[in-house]
Amino acid sequence: MKRLLLERAGWGLLTLVAISALLFAATNLLPGDVAEALLGQQATPEALHNIRAALGLDQPAWLRYLHWLGGAVHGDFGTSLASGRPVAAQLLPRLGNTLLLAFLAAMISVPLAVGLGVLSAIREGSVLDRLVSVLSLVTISVPEFFVGYILVAVFAVQLGWLPSIALITGGMSFAQRLGAIALPVATLVIVVLAHMLRMTRASLLAVMSAPFIEMAFLKGLSRSTVVVRHALPNAAAPIVAVVALNLGYLIVGVVVIEAVFVYPGAGQLMVDAVSKRDLPLVQACGLVFAATYVVLNTLADMLVIYTNPRLRHAR
Repeated sequence: MKRLLLERAGWGLLTLVAISALLFAATNLLPGDVAEALLGQQATPEALHNIRAALGLDQPAWLRYLHWLGGAVHGDFGTSLASGRPVAAQLLPRLGNTLLLAFLAAMISVPLAVGLGVLSAIREGSVLDRLVSVLSLVTISVPEFFVGYILVAVFAVQLGWLPSIALITGGMSFAQRLGAIALPVATLVIVVLAHMLRMTRASLLAVMSAPFIEMAFLKGLSRSTVVVRHALPNAAAPIVAVVALNLGYLIVGVVVIEAVFVYPGAGQLMVDAVSKRDLPLVQACGLVFAATYVVLNTLADMLVIYTNPRLRHAR
């Protein structure tokens, strides 16, 4: 078991290093010249040469990558080209806003998805099961920005209950923050709920055909008892995996939602940085998102190994 866990951790680290290299290469392949973007097209060749030397753009790409990666490991992502401030000082507050949004959405969506999935499996073929299946399929088929616009049209424009723009300021209380981000959180909950619900239901129904489940029914146990006590523990591995993937989406894929609601999170910061060609900020946001996704998936693999007796005692 320890060997398997170390292998998963090692592969996760290698994946993150590979992603960092691809991210650095992709941002440096963006069209345009950073020096000209900073100084303008009327800049003299001497000024362009000086700014390239100051930013290290005259060095080989592999050397600049190693310097950037070494600084990122120590929490130093460099200096923003647009504002002149340290990238970490700009990213951390925005990342905190994104994590708050993702945390609230996860606290609502994960228990609700697992609970509805279990209930749907218990009452397979009922009206509730069919209604949940249809609604989840419709939700999966609709883009997240469309869900956000529908919620804005109903709860902000028609009913006037919630603000259409999720403005967050430093002087707001926690209750005021909750009111401001209610619509983005609801959008994320609706988007990720369907995937986790359908996977929970499908995993449980797949286990329900196993021989030990038939034995449990022969003992006179009710369907709800069989599903909760016998099927759910054996269906935990795929459920854990899909929950981890959706938790990663709540942090990494929140860019569209933040843009729809003008939410001051890390995703919106990255979009602004791309428009300004602020490469250090773009690279930092991309690396943080990638690290979050890789870590969550690696933890999911470890949990799958831990919850599966056959893998836990392998080797």
